[in-house]
Amino acid sequence: MTTRVAAIDCGTNSIRLLVADLPDPSAGPTAPLVDLSRRMEIVRLGQGVDATGRLAPEAIERTRVALADYASEIKRLGAERVRMCATSASRDAENAAEFRAMVERTLGVPPEVVSGDEEARLSFTGAVRGLPTDAQSPYLVLDIGGGSTEFVVGTRDGGVDAAISMDIGCVRMTERHLHGDPPGLDEIAAAQADIAVAVDRALTAVPGRQAATLVGLAGSVTTVVAIAEGLTGYDPGRIHHARVSYERVAEVTAELLAMTREQRLAIPVMHPGRADVIGAGALVLRVAMERAGMADVIASEHDILDGIAWSLANANRR
Repeated sequence: MTTRVAAIDCGTNSIRLLVADLPDPSAGPTAPLVDLSRRMEIVRLGQGVDATGRLAPEAIERTRVALADYASEIKRLGAERVRMCATSASRDAENAAEFRAMVERTLGVPPEVVSGDEEARLSFTGAVRGLPTDAQSPYLVLDIGGGSTEFVVGTRDGGVDAAISMDIGCVRMTERHLHGDPPGLDEIAAAQADIAVAVDRALTAVPGRQAATLVGLAGSVTTVVAIAEGLTGYDPGRIHHARVSYERVAEVTAELLAMTREQRLAIPVMHPGRADVIGAGALVLRVAMERAGMADVIASEHDILDGIAWSLANANRR
């Protein structure tokens, strides 16, 4: 018997919803979940958090509007269990209690402000299920968010071996370093140096350089891959499990950092809410590939959102 669940991932840049049917346990560990609704809104919850330490009132309101819409969708589809995970921005903010109260009023369940370690493990679960059989393990899963980037190493059967979260997300790096339009060479160099220090620390901690396959998650990665593949529109089916070389990632990163925001907005696969931070996200991906010695990256459209859904298989939730 299937179980209908709703998963919400509220990050620094976006809030996403997945309503899906989980397979009956008797179907085995490789049985997929069945999507009923998969949605995303760019709400930029982490606007200014790196500088102020607080969630902006307008950012909380943008998130409330999107969440109210998601609550209606969850009710319409009749999800039996609901879990919302809030990540980097709401971990860091001084007024996180205000955010949590808003979520409980709007959604009916409190958000779980997950640790970086739990965030990484959920991302790994979502990414590794369904990987092509020729993708050799161990895997290094790289989840580039708005406020932080998660590095996770593990295997398909054994699960997570090690995980770490670093504060080098695309929004945080943009606000910290990339102020020009386009950013200047000195700004890019400062961002790259900041990212490299964090990446080296992460790869030593997990340890990522021993992984055989790099799997990249979230909007920065999938957007870079879509551009690298020359897509004329955002096509999840063509992006999911596409392989892109380091050389091509480096080319796309350089192109994005040399563009103005208006030029990036004109790219067919670009989400309007991602145009101002994609340069930093691409830079995180490129530096991580370089420092880990990875020749290519496999993009995955399945990530922490899917991991949250799978976590509800044996949970007692609303």
